[in-house]
Parts: sequence; structure tokens; C-alpha cells
Amino acid sequence: MATESWQVRAKTKRDAVNSLIPEQWRIKAPVPSPLEQRDVTGEYICQYLSKAEIEITETDAVGIVKETTAGRWTAVEVTGAFCHRAALAHQLTNCLHEIFFDAAIESAKKLDKYYAEHGKPLGPLHGLPVSLKDQFHVKGVETTMGYVGWIGTFQGQTGTGKEMVFESEMVRELRALGAVLYCKTSVPHTLMSGETVNNIIGYCWNPKNRNLSCGGSSGGEGALIGLKGSPVGFGTDIGGSIRIPAAFNGLYGIRPSSGRLPYEGMANSMDGQNTVLSVVGPLATTVASLRLLTKALLSQQPWLHDPLVNEMPWRSDHEQCIIDYIGTANGGAGKLAFGIMRHDGVVTPQPPVRRAIDIVVSVLEKLGHKVLEWDPPSHQRGNDLCMKTWMFDGGKDVHGAFALSGEPPARQVSDGYGTEPFAESSGSEIAAVNVAKRGWQKEYMDYWNSTEKLTGTGRSVDAVIAPIAPFAAALPEKFSYYGYSTFVNILDYTSAVIPITTSNKAIDIVDVNYEPLNEKDRTVWEGYDPEVYDGAYVAVQLVGRRLQEEKVLALAELVGNAIVSG
Repeated sequence: MATESWQVRAKTKRDAVNSLIPEQWRIKAPVPSPLEQRDVTGEYICQYLSKAEIEITETDAVGIVKETTAGRWTAVEVTGAFCHRAALAHQLTNCLHEIFFDAAIESAKKLDKYYAEHGKPLGPLHGLPVSLKDQFHVKGVETTMGYVGWIGTFQGQTGTGKEMVFESEMVRELRALGAVLYCKTSVPHTLMSGETVNNIIGYCWNPKNRNLSCGGSSGGEGALIGLKGSPVGFGTDIGGSIRIPAAFNGLYGIRPSSGRLPYEGMANSMDGQNTVLSVVGPLATTVASLRLLTKALLSQQPWLHDPLVNEMPWRSDHEQCIIDYIGTANGGAGKLAFGIMRHDGVVTPQPPVRRAIDIVVSVLEKLGHKVLEWDPPSHQRGNDLCMKTWMFDGGKDVHGAFALSGEPPARQVSDGYGTEPFAESSGSEIAAVNVAKRGWQKEYMDYWNSTEKLTGTGRSVDAVIAPIAPFAAALPEKFSYYGYSTFVNILDYTSAVIPITTSNKAIDIVDVNYEPLNEKDRTVWEGYDPEVYDGAYVAVQLVGRRLQEEKVLALAELVGNAIVSG
């Protein structure tokens, strides 16, 4: 009997997922082209929703649980509203891999029954819909991670007994907290791309500007939350994969340091590569939502269930110290200090990103805080080390996954991994990278410490403001430089994304006299078109030291609120 082609398997899976969208939620007319309708956020998607659905889905996670835990909104009505909006978001951007709306409504009914019987919520996330990147295992649905060869399997294997029944540790914890799980979001196969594309769903587009990518590898999360088809969701980050989609879609997101939140039981690429660990963290429309989810998960004591999680409960005093500094900022002694990275010495950010940095500097100075130009150890060295770690196994893991179906890798992947495995690194070569990484981390630490002499606060800089990518968002097949995100991963620092502005073709003009520093710089410079980028979100990242999640969120909220208030 002939084996099904990968094309047939991919289409069958794609059609099966799309068929789970209820008939009444399907967009009947053809979706306009990007030329006709560049932006499908806001009023565009809201045309398909009821007034009640709009009220619910335009509310952030904190506002939602305020209503559900008080019994003013039922879990069923909240879940139904977000299922509807998520279905619309998928039809506009290709942001979903798995739909389990029926199971979500059943979970919501149980939560409503619990509230009716006990007069109190099940937990702090009672009735809150939470979306998940397609690395999480959820009972009753598949995890393909974008691979055709993983369809109908458990991470490419059959007969494991885990198919469709195993759940990741964080899934268990979210359920215990009262969250409702209802969809899993699209990723680039391998996860190793800043664009989201695979042979099952195709390309996931940026809903704010459909000329552009939604980012990756948590790109489906970025597009879905950007369209408010989810109030909050979880992605992962080994080279920028939380921060890039958050930035491209005008969201807040946090890349925690490794060992803060549980990764146990999640699918991954190159599992066992421990030099630069992938981490899991939330994306949302507000910092308060990120804080809510992080605090809630830590209340479950994940260090008792994931051997790689540090025993580190939420530390309110770390937030309070920032609040205290802010309260005395105008007096001078309590002001904050920020390093400003305008350029990493390799690639010059495009005009919208440079303007976003300038906006943040102006706001910080207006608030009375100190800003210093950031001139750290060579980022080229750090980023070269990061890239080496992704190639330790010679592409054996990812090419093995492609071989299961015979599907080809997308160009965004083959540009880095080729089309077949290559030589693996030896044990001594891996050890040498680890030694060099530790040396670079120490240099960076010493440089950060040295700024104490320059801040006037008695402390080194509190955080660094930097681009996340050299562009507001990537053009398809044009994500050519990752250095602004990967330096954080090699350092294992905590970093939060702050949306700042949107690209403006009248302001963000091309510098025609610019002389590129190198070929990477030339590629980025030549890739900027003010007309194409017009309207795209622009964000920055706020980088703290290792395991400073509470402090980084407090600072991100400070800066974000200041940007909004002007």
C-alpha cells in the first residue's frame, strides 16, 4: 500500500483543524488582501463580534479574573467569547495549530458549577482563557510543533502510551489555578526561526501589518493575542522567541531566566542541549497580566515538580524597591539608572527602531532618571557562541524530524540548518564553547558592575534599554539578524518587551547616505521600505540581570505607563 505523501498528510491535518471552527464563526467573504486591508486588528475583527464579546475580549487578564472570581462573569461566557475571537484570528492570520473549543466549554461549565456550589472561585485564574504555544502537551489534542511527521504521534514516536493523554507540568498547574485552555498556537517547524512558517498551516502573518511577519517562534501566540483572541498565553524563548512576537505584535512579554518557570514535559527541539536553555514565559496586553500569571504559577511551587526550577517564590520586596526608588526620584538620591543600547556594534537598527529608543530616552530623562550609553563587551562574540550551541548536534534532531515525513524545511530554517545533517560537535568542542560562554558572561557582569561609578545612584544601572530586532518586524524570508535578541539568551538575563510606537512613513525615512558597516548591516539597511512598514508596531526590550523577574516587570510597567501617558 502506498504511503501518504507529506503534502496529503499536511492538508488533512490543516483541514481537520479548520473544520473545528463552528459554521457560524466562519468568515464567509474572502479575506481582503494586505493591499486592501493591511491592519485587521481593532475595528476590523470586531465587526464579527457582538457587543458583549467585544467587552469581554477587550479586557485584560487582570480585569477578566476580577469579574470571574466575583461571579459577575461566568467562565462559559468568557470562554465562548475568546473561542469566537480566536477562530476569527486564525482565519485572518493562520495562528492556530490546535482547536479544542468544545473541551474548553466543558471545563468552563465545571468551573461555573464549582462557583455555584462553593460560592468562591477555584483559584486566582478562575475562568481565564489561556492560550499555549504548540510545545505544550494537552490531553485530547496533538502536539505537532509544525512537523508533518509528528502528526498522529507523540513527538514523532508511536506506541508510547502518551499520545493524546500526557500533559505538561505547566498545563497541570494552570488547570489547578482555574485557567481554561482552549487552543494551541502555530510555530515554525524546528522552533528555530523568527518567522512562523511550516508545511501544515503555511505562513502566520502580522495582524497589524499583513505585509510583515508575526515573529517567531511563538508567532502564533503573538498574532492571536495581538488580535485579542487570547488575553494571555505562553511561549518559549531560546533566541528571542517570546520577545520577538511580543514586539512585532505590540504586546508585553517576559523572557524569564532559566529555572524560574516550569518547562517539564514540554516538546522541544534539540532537547538535551543545555548550554543555552529555552525558557517559558507569558505574553499579554499588559504588564499586570504577566505578573498575574507568573505569581499564580509560582504559588504552585513548581520546584517540587520540575527538577530544573529554582525554589524561588514571588518576591514582592524586589518590586517594592523599584516603587520606593520611583517615589524619591525627583529628589535625586532615589532615581533609577538605565543603560541605552542604540547599536550593538554589528547591525544598525532601522529608523523606526532608532526612534523608539529615542522616545524611551526622552521619557526617562523627563521623569528624572539617569541614562547612560551602553558600551559592553563585544556582542559579536556572544552571539557567535549562541549560534554554535544551536548547531552542536549537526542538525540531527531537526533533520530527523523532517525525515519522518519527507517534508522539506522552510527556507527560514534551511538557511541555518541546510537540507541534511552535518558534522556534530565533539565533547571537547562543546566544553570549549561552555568555557568561552562563562568567560563572556563574566566580562559582561564586570562591565555592568562598573557602571556604579557613573550612575550617581550608588548602584550600577538598574536595566538596559535595547532593540529586540533591527527592524519593527521582519519581511517574509528576511529575518537576517538575531543579535539583538540572542545576547540575552547567552547571558540568561531577564528581559521584558515594551511596546513604544508605530512605524510612520512620514517620519521614519531612509538615510540614503548611510554607509553599511558590513554585509549583515547592508542587508538590514536595504530591507527597509517606509511604505511597507508604515503602521507596524515598534517595541524595545528592558533587560535586567539573571532571575530579576519581579524587578524587570516593575520597571517595564513604569516605562510602559510613562510612554502611554506621554
